[in-house]
Amino acid sequence: MTVTEHKSCCTPGRAAAPLTLTAPSARTARPARGLLQLPGGRFLMGTDDGLGYPADGEGPVREVEVGPFRISPTAVTNAQFAAFVKATGYVTEAEAFGASFVFEGFLARELAVASPSVAAVPWWRSVAGASWRSPEGPGSSVGERQNHPVVHVSWHDARAYCAWAGTRLPTEAEWEYAARGGLEQRRYPWGDELAPGGREMCNIWQGVFPTVNTGHRGTVPVKSYRPNGHGLHNVAGNVWEWCADWFSPDFHRTGPRQDPVGPPSGTARVMRGGSHMCHDSYCNRYRVAARSSNTPDSSAGNIGFRVAG
Repeated sequence: MTVTEHKSCCTPGRAAAPLTLTAPSARTARPARGLLQLPGGRFLMGTDDGLGYPADGEGPVREVEVGPFRISPTAVTNAQFAAFVKATGYVTEAEAFGASFVFEGFLARELAVASPSVAAVPWWRSVAGASWRSPEGPGSSVGERQNHPVVHVSWHDARAYCAWAGTRLPTEAEWEYAARGGLEQRRYPWGDELAPGGREMCNIWQGVFPTVNTGHRGTVPVKSYRPNGHGLHNVAGNVWEWCADWFSPDFHRTGPRQDPVGPPSGTARVMRGGSHMCHDSYCNRYRVAARSSNTPDSSAGNIGFRVAG
């Protein structure tokens, strides 16, 4: 496996020969359950916030309209993904490639030393045997993390889950509409203050990145914080969430405003929401308008997804 020098410091990417994955049979698909029904409508998408990253294509602010849709209140959990794997025998790309990316602070010294680092973001290590089943590599498991978001899933893996679950990935516009929770042009799903009254509102890095974290170690359960105005939990922090769209920093400037779906092709897929690895000293992409991307076969210990319908 070859590590790419990905444009974002948020997640490393993978450059490797494409794998042939076996998609779940349509016979195994089942009706989606537990999704929130949102009315859709017009909203102001993007931001011109001075705290943002113009090169990511966060702006300009533009009026966008999305039709009614459904979306899951939480990211897909380890328990849900395990049910999918049990029913279909699906093998994730991390498992097929034989490795995935893990934050070095979660690794025993011997394993960290033995695992190649990523030059641009040296706190990430390519760990042999790391996958959704073993998030920190050999010897780790999700046994006590059944209600945590599944991680080490690629965009292709997420799509395969959706095919089985009778769902789909949300478009980037749907994701932002839902994540805003009815608030217009606020920085976070709950308002403009990161920690109003000193209250912790999301799972991001706290302390001095990447050496000192006084917050949570890794992911937290998918309902750890109060939901936003649309009933969605943890749309800021915890794990990056794959969206359906190809990524472009500028397509949206002249692209459709009615149910936009991003450019027709590309090399990387959109990710939204930030993760437990985000810290404002280098990456404040836990803001609701922030964007990132990765190649669709990439996976890491801070990438998950939620579904739509």
